[in-house]
Amino acid sequence: MSIGLSYGHSRESTTVGHSNSPPGELVESPLHSPRVGEDDRHAYVSAQTTAVTDDLGRTAQPRRSSRLSDIRRRTLEMMTPSKPIGEEPTVLASIKAFLLCSKLNVLLVFIPVSWALNFALPHSFSSRDTLIFVFSFIAIIPLAKLLGFATEELSLRVGQTLAGLMNATLGNAVELIVAIIALVKCELRIVQASSVLLPAAFHFSVPELDDSTEATYILSVSHGVAIILLVIYIAYLFFQLFSHSNLYADTGDHIFKSTSYHADKKRQLARLSRKIGKANPFSKEKGAPPTAANEEGTVEEEVEIEMPCMNLWVSIGALAIVTVLVAVTAEWLVDSIKGVTESGKLSKEFVGMILLPIVGNAAEHLTAVTVSVKDKLTLSLGVAVGSSIQIALFVIPFVVTLGWILGKPLTLLFDPYESVALFLSVLTVNYVVQDGKSNWLEGFILMCMQLRTSPACHSN
Repeated sequence: MSIGLSYGHSRESTTVGHSNSPPGELVESPLHSPRVGEDDRHAYVSAQTTAVTDDLGRTAQPRRSSRLSDIRRRTLEMMTPSKPIGEEPTVLASIKAFLLCSKLNVLLVFIPVSWALNFALPHSFSSRDTLIFVFSFIAIIPLAKLLGFATEELSLRVGQTLAGLMNATLGNAVELIVAIIALVKCELRIVQASSVLLPAAFHFSVPELDDSTEATYILSVSHGVAIILLVIYIAYLFFQLFSHSNLYADTGDHIFKSTSYHADKKRQLARLSRKIGKANPFSKEKGAPPTAANEEGTVEEEVEIEMPCMNLWVSIGALAIVTVLVAVTAEWLVDSIKGVTESGKLSKEFVGMILLPIVGNAAEHLTAVTVSVKDKLTLSLGVAVGSSIQIALFVIPFVVTLGWILGKPLTLLFDPYESVALFLSVLTVNYVVQDGKSNWLEGFILMCMQLRTSPACHSN
């Protein structure tokens, strides 16, 4: 960095033989060292400040451009599928695949049945709410599957991290829709039981106050905690998608198949070798071309191509249509819950903690199992565990905040049994996933963890 000095007019000085020095010239004398005038000092400081500012500007500009390029690169990685995509199917082929994607689609006939019962049966009919609840419950199951199928088709066109986020978000769409409708209809116990989040520690942290003051205190604390949880969820998304997205990249190198998987591969390789040997009887002669059996590593892995069942626009349209159908059917379902629970056949806790999570997460369960079979473990964990994270950090805080806006007193004060069940479930899931391996026994234990809550909720 070079800094040029421009000297202005210096102060008048008395020096021997140099009294007629031109202005701006550096003056020397036996009694005086070289001096710079006031204007010269101001010019020097100004030049130095300008040079430093230019250097800082040149340094900051590459840093800003580097951050922007890094964000663009990570965004491009999120939008790039992990495997190449095959040819897009036609519209008719996409619609056919959508209607025939699952055997559960035969249950779609219950959608018009549940709607017809809601409009046709009089309110005086004793079993009206029970019939509407049963048929609406059955009708949502294939809709949740179709929602998951359309989401999976969209996730083929993006990276696995973003695909897991999409599956977890849209997989919770059924539960979120049911929670919003129940909140609007002031079925607060159903909302809390269907999305257990926090321990009931608020009750024990509140000082001895009267009921109205205590309720107001808990409500205000719940609103503050909901806002904080939403902020944490935004930070979690930034961590997962941008700042540390490499931690969620599924390279496939660290995934170890089971012994049965390797045995199947060896048997397939042996059958392939026998077929090649029969077709090439001279393979054992010297100089003969090697087969898969007599040369290791000659069988190259083919590049897997993902063949979509629906094109992009049909997938988006199907997703929108199914979401509307789920919203309408869920409204009839929530309307009938009150009559079912008041009859004494089922409790609100059983409906909220057992039935609604099953019908709402059916698509996620099927998606997680399907993609894990396809060796997409990051996507499978993103759907299963990411769904729980979204319930804890997004769904319930969002519903509590929405209730705050609508004037509904929804709090985060949950039943102690629900909180203990949540705590034990979190410990078990953490133990299962932390070592990066799984087996059938761990899956069986997790299923029993869900089943153990049924008797208590039903008796409640």
